[in-house]
Amino acid sequence: MMTRFGLLTKKQGMPPQDFNQHWEAVHGPMASRFPGLRGYWQHAVTDKEQFGISHARGVDWDLDGFSELHFDDEGAMLGAVNDDSFTPALTDETDFLQDVKIVACEKHKVVEMNLDDGPYIKRMTLLKRLPGISPERFRQEWLETHANFVRRWPGVLGYHQNLVVSRYCGSRTEQASHDEVPVDGIVEFWFRDKEAAAELYAKDIVTETQEHAKVFLDTITPYFVDSRRLV
Repeated sequence: MMTRFGLLTKKQGMPPQDFNQHWEAVHGPMASRFPGLRGYWQHAVTDKEQFGISHARGVDWDLDGFSELHFDDEGAMLGAVNDDSFTPALTDETDFLQDVKIVACEKHKVVEMNLDDGPYIKRMTLLKRLPGISPERFRQEWLETHANFVRRWPGVLGYHQNLVVSRYCGSRTEQASHDEVPVDGIVEFWFRDKEAAAELYAKDIVTETQEHAKVFLDTITPYFVDSRRLV
């Protein structure tokens, strides 16, 4: 399975409620028609606070939303981009988006999501590796060592790692460089509520985890989001 995330910045001066209404009611149905689409979520940013994290925030990002589209593989993703159904969606972007960057990712479900039909909050976080850390070293530190730390966290309702394998900026078929799209991973984290998350971030195991992050991460840029599924 290939996960395609759109990193979205709303049109300058556009009220957040207008952005979200257009994204869901106008753009959403267009994107929902892409061939080969297995799932489609819209994650609207509600809070850009550096909550519970001592790491530096990335200066490259000030997002208003994440789109998340699932395809069988990257070939299916590119096939959707080249299909005639993609043209109206691409044209529509100019009506409500200032900027779009795309990352294609491998999704790794470290802690399977288990919400128990109760309330929850979700946070999505962009990760950028330290200068001098290779993609291979980043993969090892994050998917192995760091994931094992998080498996020991109590009270986590879900934790997914999305490892970036390709990037797109402007062109949706020609890959962009790391400098153009400086993100190496996207975290999805689910908690019961913000108070429970705050208690968790005060625990020693989280402090140990954040110390390990200093080994391989340059910036950590979190966002709380409201999510809706369209497909």
